[in-house]
Amino acid sequence: MGVHFENEFGKIEITNDCIATIIGLSCMESYGVVGMASKSVADGIVTLLGRENLQKGIKVLAENDVVNVDIHIIVEYGTRIPVIAENIKERVSYAIEKYTGLKPGIINIFVDGIRL
Repeated sequence: MGVHFENEFGKIEITNDCIATIIGLSCMESYGVVGMASKSVADGIVTLLGRENLQKGIKVLAENDVVNVDIHIIVEYGTRIPVIAENIKERVSYAIEKYTGLKPGIINIFVDGIRL
């Protein structure tokens, strides 16, 4: 899955994993974000993901040049969650447009945990 472009030079495909990695790196630069989260379906335990697995905490749906995203994060204790979420939305929107040329659509933020 992903987005396909075609021009006079050939075909370009941007995979959902590539888009998710770009989004994950943008999120990690946001104030108050400790990391990306992954939840085990079997037992419901939330895991803090390392930098090499950022895309596992992100679900990307790219259709018709629009990218919709679900982002699961873990935030730092004592930070204002609405401020963090707004910062992430701005950064992710900018990164999607800058690096892929696609339009950001719906960006959902899920706070799955808080860390000290």
